[in-house]
Amino acid sequence: MTKSSNPIIVEQHFAISVKEVWSAITELEQMRLWFFESIPSFEPVLGFQTKFKVQSESRTFTHIWKIVEVEPYKKIKYDWCYAEYQGKGLVTFELYEKGEQTMLRLTNEGLQTFPQHIPEFAQESCRGGWEFFIKQNLKNYLEQKNRI
Repeated sequence: MTKSSNPIIVEQHFAISVKEVWSAITELEQMRLWFFESIPSFEPVLGFQTKFKVQSESRTFTHIWKIVEVEPYKKIKYDWCYAEYQGKGLVTFELYEKGEQTMLRLTNEGLQTFPQHIPEFAQESCRGGWEFFIKQNLKNYLEQKNRI
């Protein structure tokens, strides 16, 4: 297995319930606040598909997601590809209850199937993006949401 084919795994602990984390990663209005503002629709239902554009400098990335596995409050997995580029990945969000806390593990597989000459598909760039979304955006969103 080459380095570029290794899955990206990002883990984050949250001092809140699995139900609250699940809602943040599966409810459209919440996802727009920490993930992508341009998501037009989302349902945690097997077979659901959505498509939206994200601009990165001079490149457009039309995200195409299809839900391929759902276990409410435990796991959601989707095919992840782009209209403009060859390649297909799998992104899995897994939730683990740890007493009063929740551990989220994100796994991104298939990065090596995308064009390697595009900087956004580099292993380091992709890892940095997921760490930004999970360890910064989602963490900050949930902390602010749960302040009393």
